[in-house]
Amino acid sequence: MASPGTKGLQRGYIVPIGGSEEKKREPVILEKFVKLCGGSSARLAIIPTASRLKETGQHYIDIFREIGVDDCVCLPIEKRTDSERKDYLHELNKASGIFVTGGNQLRLSTIMGGTSVAQAIRRRNADGVHFAGTSAGAAIIPEHMIAGGKSGPIPREGGVTFAPGLGLTNKIVVDQHFRQRDRLGRLLSAVAYNPFATGIGIDENTAAFIDPDGLLEVIGTGAITVVDPSELSHSSMGSEKRRTAINLTNIRLHLLTNGAKFDIHSRQVFL
Repeated sequence: MASPGTKGLQRGYIVPIGGSEEKKREPVILEKFVKLCGGSSARLAIIPTASRLKETGQHYIDIFREIGVDDCVCLPIEKRTDSERKDYLHELNKASGIFVTGGNQLRLSTIMGGTSVAQAIRRRNADGVHFAGTSAGAAIIPEHMIAGGKSGPIPREGGVTFAPGLGLTNKIVVDQHFRQRDRLGRLLSAVAYNPFATGIGIDENTAAFIDPDGLLEVIGTGAITVVDPSELSHSSMGSEKRRTAINLTNIRLHLLTNGAKFDIHSRQVFL
């Protein structure tokens, strides 16, 4: 569950990115995130935990510096004890923006889950610090994180696996590299388990900028597939045999591109 935050402070944006965002030629997504965080005055904390590549953190520091942010720090959290380091917590408390890189989202949940760093991220976002995550960093944003599942267009019993996420919101469940990796079936499966949350499938080089009031704006060259289960009348998820296709009736689907908006509370689309 999202942190309640400090009374009188506005929540920060949450920005799930579908992965493979443009970093050099026209880094529109990263530039917009930097602008939110204060532009050249931004203080960014980069968490490369999901990646096993040692150079990932420095790579993003270089990218953000090219955009115009001098104050960037990498927090190379590689084991659970790192998630309790006071110097890392100090950096999070100074940051105006937190960025989590791609890789394997289970590294994020197993290394950071339930730690002081995870608690600090929730608290800081609730108090106005903006959070962006790409690929695995996007998947871990909600309370329920998609940890895996098979590709394909058809929802199936057992078609998706979950793990606890950061819990910055409980209103959505996020999948990434969406059309590039043919993940409609597993997002539909995720929503079918419990039609409380809206499914958000984000293409590569595309992001959902979700403001403090829950209004999502699509930014990027791809699309966001929104699976809205608010009028779902039937799901056979609870009665099907293992890995068989399931029935879903009266489910709504939107395909939204750059500039389109979606209210995650009212579930209205604005074009």
